[in-house]
Amino acid sequence: MNIADRIIYEDNHLLVIDKPAGILSQADGTKRDDVLTLCKAYIREKYKKPGDVFLGLVHRLDFEVSGVMVIARTSKAAARLSEQFRNRTVQKFYEAVIQGKMDPPRGRLEILMRKDEGRRLARTAEEDDYDAKPASLSYRTLQKYGQRSLIEIELESGRFHQIRFQFSEDGHPIVGDTRYGGSPARSGLALRAVRLVLDHPTLKDSMTFETGEAWEESALQ
Repeated sequence: MNIADRIIYEDNHLLVIDKPAGILSQADGTKRDDVLTLCKAYIREKYKKPGDVFLGLVHRLDFEVSGVMVIARTSKAAARLSEQFRNRTVQKFYEAVIQGKMDPPRGRLEILMRKDEGRRLARTAEEDDYDAKPASLSYRTLQKYGQRSLIEIELESGRFHQIRFQFSEDGHPIVGDTRYGGSPARSGLALRAVRLVLDHPTLKDSMTFETGEAWEESALQ
């Protein structure tokens, strides 16, 4: 694929892309495409850079998830962006199509969860579990479509499969998320990272990056 068509913003310190679903964030030893390798090839070709290209991965999106992803072009930018993500000062907004309707239509979900490493699944956790981690998010309903709803989510923590797991546990799995009880969908997992708000690593200005991708009708119906 041509990653140049997916670039939202670029300067000497940042590269922001609209990641397609079905692309890894970084290589996993398979031959599947990954964002980091594709972006390095793009930088190498555009700027005629010999040898290896530095790009710092400061956050990830799941293989099945599309949307806004920011990558650092310098080690200084990588360190400063990583600190923002670690301190949770980056605002991360998603949209999802869920089964059913949220009641109330806007609110907050909190849970203790853990990662099942063996099965690569999120699980509920008890307070005394050594790997228990708190997970929280806020949501608001944007539109209702019959037995499905389009919701906006602001992610407050960044746990493994957090959004998918929390809405499944609440009885409203995401459309296309068969791993967590969602109904199959031709358009795949109906979860998208739609907006990131962060401080530029050198200019310190607040910047907002958004995807312009529209939802497929098959996900909404």
